[in-house]
Amino acid sequence: MNRAALALPLILLATPAFAHLPHGEYGSFMAGATHPLFGLDHVLAMTVVGLWAGMIGGRVALAAPAAFVLAMIAGYVLALAGVALPAAEPMILASIVAFGLVAALALKLPPAAAAGLAGLFALFHGHAHGGEIGGAGALAFGAGFALATAGLHLAGIGLSRALSAVGARALGGLAAAAGAALALS
Repeated sequence: MNRAALALPLILLATPAFAHLPHGEYGSFMAGATHPLFGLDHVLAMTVVGLWAGMIGGRVALAAPAAFVLAMIAGYVLALAGVALPAAEPMILASIVAFGLVAALALKLPPAAAAGLAGLFALFHGHAHGGEIGGAGALAFGAGFALATAGLHLAGIGLSRALSAVGARALGGLAAAAGAALALS
């Protein structure tokens, strides 16, 4: 059994509730770095961005994950500045379904379009993070979750390399189904 197959059950054990720390425990680099790793919504969305980008390859393999991280930081800053961004949580769930579907379909978009799609949804992910932290320790927390997000993208790219094309597409389909289930729960 390969490592990717062993990692999947661990990824699926994460739940959204684990991603959210009690108030007052935000603000550290470690809190930011662990936050995306313990919520199924975060793990699925960010890993599937990497999976899809890795499946497509070329410039998309860099453009989509980089745009996601940059737009996520922009959304984070908007939240810290008090700028409202409605429907963040529904958009986060929609991102799981959307990225799962583009991976399942192995949708080949030009790098700019792939980056735009990733960036659009990432804005909401970042805004949700910024809305949770307030102002204390925002820089350290933001750096931590940006780094963890990049790590999840790299894990997804690794999965795209470790799995067959059919396996990667199937994993995308499972992620889309999991996103839909989370949205309906």
